[in-house]
Amino acid sequence: MRWAGVLATVIALVVAGCGNDSNKSSSGGGAASCKGSVGVMGPFTGDAASIGQEQLNWSKFALERFNSENKTSYQLVEGDTQLDPAQASTVAQQFLSNDAIVGVVGPAGSQEVEAVGPVFTRANLGFVSGSATKTTLTDGSRPTFFRVVSRDDVQGPQDARYMMENLKAKKVMIIDDQTSYSTGLADAAEQTLKAGGVATTRDSVNQKQSDFSALVSKVSADTDVVFLPWQLAAKAQVFSQQLSEQGGKAVIFGSDGLFSPSDFKADGSYVSAFAPDIKGIPADADLVSAYSAKYGEFGTFGPPMFAATQVVLTAMNEACKAGKLDRKSVVDKLKTTNISNSILGGSLKFTDKGDVDGGRFYIFKITGGKYTLVTQ
Repeated sequence: MRWAGVLATVIALVVAGCGNDSNKSSSGGGAASCKGSVGVMGPFTGDAASIGQEQLNWSKFALERFNSENKTSYQLVEGDTQLDPAQASTVAQQFLSNDAIVGVVGPAGSQEVEAVGPVFTRANLGFVSGSATKTTLTDGSRPTFFRVVSRDDVQGPQDARYMMENLKAKKVMIIDDQTSYSTGLADAAEQTLKAGGVATTRDSVNQKQSDFSALVSKVSADTDVVFLPWQLAAKAQVFSQQLSEQGGKAVIFGSDGLFSPSDFKADGSYVSAFAPDIKGIPADADLVSAYSAKYGEFGTFGPPMFAATQVVLTAMNEACKAGKLDRKSVVDKLKTTNISNSILGGSLKFTDKGDVDGGRFYIFKITGGKYTLVTQ
């Protein structure tokens, strides 16, 4: 009985040390024994699938490299949102019911973040977007939300200043796509343009619209720039073609949602992006080569998803090493995670609001189908 009692005590201590969760680290503090999953949300099918597939591939690539380098076996669970808030909410509930998921990468659109925010907040589930830029997403109402890209109150004014200072625009037409992402960005740009003495006109279009001829007819002959803060690059390509067919000479300036070389190729147009073209970052040469060999060409939407996935996995590993891998612990670690050599260049860490520290946007000009960086 004495030895049985000692044995029972030892077992109880072991159980207390490990908890009833197999996700915790070994007694040596390593993370190799931890088991957990990352949920990744994105528009993997639908109108924005070209961007969503790139994001998904970069998340897979990040997971593969992280597991290989850290001798871990974390898993990826995919959730197709189709860039639709209702579908994003459905995916969020599915992720919530999967106890293995302790962190989420995505969703892609600001309107989706708004939709899933209450669900993830109540569950204390951390989520890191690689492309949601609406300014108010980090207003404190979503304490488990983080993003590796900058905000619209940076992008809108920066784009507007480029139109004024570099394109010498005197009249700009702004057309939003009725989403929270688009209207917020349009407002930010419009405010800066008006403050700079630029005449502006404003219109709106639904994302599902495919014929823009009536809208194009509203672009006056003296309009210098048409600003399209849209999320579907293929739609902007149609708009540009119809503008040209009607003899329009205005320059199209797109927000980050239009950065898609395969879908938007309007010659002479400009596009801003929340991430650099990493092909121009020497430190990323090996990553670029390895990714391209496996998945092919890419734009600027994918690398931020690599960064977001890396951040979530790093937080998971740190939580595991600290003794407990669960949703709350991952959120706590996300707040202090600092990637010293980010794929996006420099260090990657978050402000106390969940914004990326020191975020900025980059402006590209399209010439002959090629995107060339015109700002540093």
